[in-house]
Amino acid sequence: MAEVTELLDAQAMNRALTRIAHEIIERNKGIDKVILVGIRTRGTYLARRLAEKIEKIEGKKVRTGELDITLYRDDLSTKFVGDEPKVQQVDIDYVVNDQKIVLVDDVLYTGRTVRAALDAVMDLGRPAQIQLAVLIDRGHRELPIRADYVGKNIPTSSSERIVVQVTEVDGKDQVTLHKTN
Repeated sequence: MAEVTELLDAQAMNRALTRIAHEIIERNKGIDKVILVGIRTRGTYLARRLAEKIEKIEGKKVRTGELDITLYRDDLSTKFVGDEPKVQQVDIDYVVNDQKIVLVDDVLYTGRTVRAALDAVMDLGRPAQIQLAVLIDRGHRELPIRADYVGKNIPTSSSERIVVQVTEVDGKDQVTLHKTN
């Protein structure tokens, strides 16, 4: 049986996202060349929330998009059933050349999802810069990848699991740690 510990409630998640929104604006000296790109599934909803917060702060909309990185995974052969992998979908309606792309994901763990997202973005063009925003950084990197914006650093063991829930998918906002006994 797994022991579950709440790490962030809805209010703490909101505060973390508000802080990240301010940091994105500050680091980029505004949002004129910024495109927030959520990594499906929960990263997409977090990117939309960041966009709403940035709009309230700056008074103008920030461009957004989303990535499904399925075909870019280096563990693809273990991720699909049948002869053909699921076709990835890129929903970015903007030219990425010379723009500042901020990838948004829920949890940074090994870095493999981010590596796949980098490949997907580079296939679209040549951004001026690619940054990474994550709600949770749990460590255990297998690749030399680090987030530029982190909601909360949570050191974990490899046997533990971080579960991020968002209202749009799960009916509530919450981050929990699951320890198996």
